[in-house]
Amino acid sequence: MPFRSFLSPRPGKRAAACGALTVAAATLLASGALAPASAAAATASAPAAAGPADFPASVGAHGEARVTAAVLDLDLPGRTPTVFGEETPYDTASIIKVDILAALLLKAQDSGRALTDGERAQTKAMIEHSDNAAANALWRSIGLAPGLKAANKRLGLTETVGGPGGKWGLTRTTSADQIRLLRAVFDTGQTTKPGSAPALDAASRAYIRSLMSNVADDQSWGVSAAGGAGTALKNGWLQRDTTDLWDVNSVGRITAGGHHYLVAVLSDGNKTMKDGVSLVERAARTAVSTAAAGGS
Repeated sequence: MPFRSFLSPRPGKRAAACGALTVAAATLLASGALAPASAAAATASAPAAAGPADFPASVGAHGEARVTAAVLDLDLPGRTPTVFGEETPYDTASIIKVDILAALLLKAQDSGRALTDGERAQTKAMIEHSDNAAANALWRSIGLAPGLKAANKRLGLTETVGGPGGKWGLTRTTSADQIRLLRAVFDTGQTTKPGSAPALDAASRAYIRSLMSNVADDQSWGVSAAGGAGTALKNGWLQRDTTDLWDVNSVGRITAGGHHYLVAVLSDGNKTMKDGVSLVERAARTAVSTAAAGGS
């Protein structure tokens, strides 16, 4: 699956160049992977019955565009996520950077060490500014797709497959697996097997949250459209060379109506970056409001 052979133009302030897998990044990738929950807890958080079959159309997904959203209310008993639309794999683009960071933190924990100053600088750039060069280096550091797979097994993710070689942006995932990842970072009320502990320790979870809560202003779109203050997120966007269409994704934690929600919105087939951002934001607002009303 080749990438575009030139840098994608900025479609306004929202589209910071470093967030997409551009050709420059793709070239580096070619030359050249999660956060705090137990596998048992993640398995127990299997999504509830999917939302309405017409969800994509209801939020304005037209033509070849597809969209799926998953929402988990952290303040409700049971903490069962609901998926809206068809649960199917999508390219991650740069949302995989949260996964890369968590895998790196697991690796550091296993060695009984903190991140080095260099690693902290790279992780900060990768999450807050979606820097691709930092992601390339850290993807290699965690062992590419096999390293990601090993981390995901510990975290209970079952539907995420790392991209080939250095192409981390072509990792495939589902909205439900992204909720499992977000739970690993943000859900402090998960139950685990007796004698077990979350995969990521408290310091690692806090570090991921802090970076996701401090993304650059030009990347503060996406799931944040469904909430107010206190949003923590990571977005991803990628124009596919084979179709010229855009993958646009957003994952994170928001606060709305006094409740804390984990939200993952994945889309592809968008004609433009701007169309994808608008679709993701409409999907996030609709999914969260429906979940808040107790419907699906």
